[in-house]
Amino acid sequence: MSAAISPKVFDFLKKLTKNNNREWFTENKNLYTEAQENIVLFLEDLIKEMSEFNPELEKIDAKKSLFRIYRDTRFSKDKTPYKTNFGASLGMGKGSQKGGYYLHLEPGKSFIAGGIYMPESSVLKTLRKEISLYGQDFIKILNDKEFKKYFSELDQDDKLKKVPQGFEKEDPMAEYLKLKSFIVVYNLSDKEIQDKNAAKKLAEIFKIMKPLNDFLNAPFL
Repeated sequence: MSAAISPKVFDFLKKLTKNNNREWFTENKNLYTEAQENIVLFLEDLIKEMSEFNPELEKIDAKKSLFRIYRDTRFSKDKTPYKTNFGASLGMGKGSQKGGYYLHLEPGKSFIAGGIYMPESSVLKTLRKEISLYGQDFIKILNDKEFKKYFSELDQDDKLKKVPQGFEKEDPMAEYLKLKSFIVVYNLSDKEIQDKNAAKKLAEIFKIMKPLNDFLNAPFL
């Protein structure tokens, strides 16, 4: 029987949002541990499901894929010590040079994502060249019927105002060349993520993301 995300995970996160301080966290460390253990079991199931279409993922350690809950407050005005979500990187993270997958758990704001997030400048330049050269292949992935069912477009949050240096203003792929990340996001309701078949369902959606990752990874193989 596959593991499901327990309602206790979101209960813990809701309580943490109201009591984001070290005293409360220390007193309720058992709630955090319980939530973390549940998520690791879920991730083990998810990785197993995903490795059927991407065998490389079998190497991922579920516990290590989970981001730390402790915030780095050194350069932030917000000094609250803890994140109020759980995030897991399945080969995807800031500055990563490879297309991967990501799971975000947060009451009312859960989602899964795929692609490359904020790659370093040399990787970004290579990806832009690839998109400019093989624009039709790229568009074909984004316009795929199954893909469109879950993802309307690439995330547009971080974007240049002008076409980057080294590319023609009239490039048919100009709007995509302005992007600094190449990611797709699928939002999840609390009900969806807590469903007993969630690992299987999410793996199916991640599988639909795979052609995008394959395209982004191609120039680095």
